[in-house]
Amino acid sequence: MSILSRKVSRLLTVALVTSIALLPPVLRSVTRKPPNTQVAAQLDAARSEAYELARDAEEMTSLLNNDVSWQSHATVLNRIRDHVNNMGKILEKLQSERDEASPWQQEAIDRMVPLLKDIAANTTAAIEHLNQNQIRPVSEDYKEYLQQNADTAHALADMISSFVKYDRTRATLEALQDKIEMPHN
Repeated sequence: MSILSRKVSRLLTVALVTSIALLPPVLRSVTRKPPNTQVAAQLDAARSEAYELARDAEEMTSLLNNDVSWQSHATVLNRIRDHVNNMGKILEKLQSERDEASPWQQEAIDRMVPLLKDIAANTTAAIEHLNQNQIRPVSEDYKEYLQQNADTAHALADMISSFVKYDRTRATLEALQDKIEMPHN
């Protein structure tokens, strides 16, 4: 191999190594769709509402173990219904901004839909049952509606919370990664 060939080979190696070293930041800047701040704010609001929903759904199941009137059940069910309606409004806003959301935000929105539909269906069924049976509710169907609501509400709150935590962790990691990468020229 001639001296010229070795120099060209070394230059190509340096160019290749440099391009590989610079490729991740370049690719990340091209492929990374930053999170939408409006979607992030709505997800945070959804997380708060979902925790309140889960708390009230849990309270609802505890009423089954206490000798309380059907009116007490109705009061808590109405609060749950209000949380479900609030979550529906938040989800509607999220879905309207879905196309501008980052991929992980889109995933969070998509995962919320079936859980909220299940909670809405169970809440409606429990309210209808209570309206038709204005006595201290004790039927197995009613208990099942309430238990499914509590379980699903907790799953919804945990899922949304995980996505919100992911966003915070992702932002921290990206900031650290930007600090340790080679400066862009």
